[in-house]
Amino acid sequence: MGRHQRAETGGLIAFIVCACVGAIGMNTYLDYAPAIWQVSQRRFSVCSGIVAACAVISFCAGYMSHSRSMTLKAGWLVPLRRTFETLALSVVYAATTFLSTFAMLGAINEMMGTLFVGYMSSVCAAFAGVVGYMTFVQAEMMSAKTLAALLPFFVISGVCVAGLTTDDPYWYHNNFSQLGDRTTFAATMFNSTLMLAGVCVIIVSYFAVSELVTTERLMRLWHDHTREDPNRGYDIPHFMARIGVLTVLLTMSGLAFIGIGAFRYTPHNLMHNICAKGLPFIMLVLFVMLPWLAPRISKVVMVGSDLAALLCAAFWANMMLGHNTLTNVEALAGLLFLGWFIVFSRQIAAIEADRVSMELMHAQTAEQRERRGSMPESRIASDR
Repeated sequence: MGRHQRAETGGLIAFIVCACVGAIGMNTYLDYAPAIWQVSQRRFSVCSGIVAACAVISFCAGYMSHSRSMTLKAGWLVPLRRTFETLALSVVYAATTFLSTFAMLGAINEMMGTLFVGYMSSVCAAFAGVVGYMTFVQAEMMSAKTLAALLPFFVISGVCVAGLTTDDPYWYHNNFSQLGDRTTFAATMFNSTLMLAGVCVIIVSYFAVSELVTTERLMRLWHDHTREDPNRGYDIPHFMARIGVLTVLLTMSGLAFIGIGAFRYTPHNLMHNICAKGLPFIMLVLFVMLPWLAPRISKVVMVGSDLAALLCAAFWANMMLGHNTLTNVEALAGLLFLGWFIVFSRQIAAIEADRVSMELMHAQTAEQRERRGSMPESRIASDR
């Protein structure tokens, strides 16, 4: 079987195993959990946790099943790096699965009411099976595009869950910080979503920067200063300095998300304001300096980044004039940053795909040269 067929076959096996685990786990919980843990939100949390655990196990099995890095032939560093990557990606999938499942369970409960209690085990089994299948297949065919697409999905899911379950109907009239400025379930969900979003930004940034470094090294290795040069005739000056600045800015944006969720406004207003007000500044620097930080990115993306910065500035000025709310400005800035981050990650994935194609082309060219070089020897040998 080929790679894609093996991935689909493994996904079906993961579906069956995860569905059984989900049904057994949810049945056990409903039978033995105390009455206080039979409240709807706690049942949904446990169900979402079971589904997220199935997603993590399925992802790890798919991501490491055919890995050639889990050996000590190249030393300890490569297996440790592979293990870190697996655990980091598992955090992304666990967060996405938990928040998305909780949001869908809440929507189904609104439609079915108390009747939904009798279907909890079946729903948990179905969700666990589907998630197990999807995560296994995605792990086998992992790419930066897949990873980046998960980020806005679970952020929007978490914010929607927090907004639907909050007991403060007036939070929207002030700002998003009011949604997380309490100790209720909704506030905890909102703050956890922001912190996990920051972790995901840092993880995706790690893969993006690693790919940029790998591509640049290969470009310089293949650089022959001819018209057919795949490097297009230039090396990026001060490359490591640019990559260092890009890494710092992306990491700081992730830490800002974490800080907004970790430091609630009321007890930690100073730290909360530093993170909340520092994030737009980091976004502005990223958008404006993108041509210098990552010159191999498409120019269309650079122009789009500048337009996004101008749009945020226009909304901010409109708010200062009293024609808009801070919540709308925060929502726009957050969506624009997530959208920009998706486009940036997809550009990195495209660079990775081009690099793999060029590696294959160079390998084929080298093989053809070796064959041509061995032809005279073979003819002499045949003459003898």
